Amino acid sequence: MEPDNILVERCLTGDQSAWAELVRVHTRRIYNLCYRFTGRSQEAEDLTQDVFLRVFKTLGSFQGAQGSFTTWLTSLTRNLLIDHYRKHKKERSDVSVDDENTEALKETNVTFTRPDVVMIEQEMSGTLQMAIGRLSPDLREAVILRDIQEMEYREISQVLGVPEGTVKSRINRGRAALGQMLRRKAAAG
Repeated sequence: MEPDNILVERCLTGDQSAWAELVRVHTRRIYNLCYRFTGRSQEAEDLTQDVFLRVFKTLGSFQGAQGSFTTWLTSLTRNLLIDHYRKHKKERSDVSVDDENTEALKETNVTFTRPDVVMIEQEMSGTLQMAIGRLSPDLREAVILRDIQEMEYREISQVLGVPEGTVKSRINRGRAALGQMLRRKAAAG
């Protein structure tokens, strides 16, 4: 039995330490998924909390025999992100690019102390996040799940509820669109 499945079983019997461990193990990945989808740290934190609240309420519906806990959790996160996207679609179109860049800059983990290196990292991170944000939701989620979350095509297929061929097509189209956006940015910059 997978370690996550054991934790789930313990959670369902009321073991609070198992719940804390389940949250600890998966929080960073879920936050990263939410952040990559929204591009805003505070929004990603709120969505991460919403995900775990939903997990807590629906944990009894997880069936380990039908797939891994990670796939189930990612699917649940995706559904919440879709709901959030639909709810805030209009607000998204009103946000300026400068606001998105500011948020992306705050998220950059700076590992160098040289100012020129810090600026380059921040600019690249902001540019990439902005480009990801401009992809259609279908392409964005496929690229994020594969290239950032490093999920297998089969798992992505389960999460998105589409055939593997569609997953591969979306990832290829998303990568191509990102490449075009980044090349245009580099040529203009």
